[in-house]
Amino acid sequence: MSGLKVLPSGRPGRGRLYVNGSDGHAVAWYDRRTNRISVLADDQRAAVLAALRPYLSGDWTIGPPPVPTPAELLRLTLPPDRDLAPNRPGETLLGELAYGSPGSRARHRMRQELQARQRIGAEFDALEEEDWRALHDVPLQGLGMLDHLLIGPPGVFAVRTVPGRRQRAQVGDLLLTVGRAEPRPDPRWIRRAAARAARALTAQVTPVLALADASRVDVAPTVRDILVLQPATAAAVLTAAPATLKLPDVEALFTLARTHPTWSTP
Repeated sequence: MSGLKVLPSGRPGRGRLYVNGSDGHAVAWYDRRTNRISVLADDQRAAVLAALRPYLSGDWTIGPPPVPTPAELLRLTLPPDRDLAPNRPGETLLGELAYGSPGSRARHRMRQELQARQRIGAEFDALEEEDWRALHDVPLQGLGMLDHLLIGPPGVFAVRTVPGRRQRAQVGDLLLTVGRAEPRPDPRWIRRAAARAARALTAQVTPVLALADASRVDVAPTVRDILVLQPATAAAVLTAAPATLKLPDVEALFTLARTHPTWSTP
């Protein structure tokens, strides 16, 4: 077959390369993560290989498209209004700032919360290249909104974001204090949120407190079950953790977590 065009999809260097015919329809694709070429018709194999030859590297394989996994089938049939994956960091705060109460103090606090979630969320989204998946603004019935849910090779992490406001933050067993502000019950809340997420996903979930822009973070030595992160070191800490999940497990948990009904039961 002549006239084949190779078109990229997804993140540069990470997504698929699609081979399209002259009519614009795909006849094959090359998944650079698995190094596999999927051909829709075997009689087009030679032409597809010729078109993809400049892009191939390592030990690649070729054959018909793989059978979709149950997780992939669930993702393909998921209605858009029940999919949490498109949520941006601080999605609900964006709506409240645009259409909510005009009170200046409340809006200032919301802007601080939004900036903290966006900064931490950007660090988590950047981990996608390392086979991590992140969800933002996950609704937990009876508890409110979980800022971030992170799924990667080391496991599942439920994340509560706290604005540091360039002040000293102190994390205790039950309370978290930023500067001279009133102590917040974030440690207790994130433990409950992680337990709720663990029940929903049937997987172990680590509670995480992420402090954005704190001048200093002091963690009580008795706090052993909560991971405390800061933006500058979050990626390094997470990627250095030992792997417990394979990529298919990460994808299956992510597909379950992105489905809104997963979180509809208390």
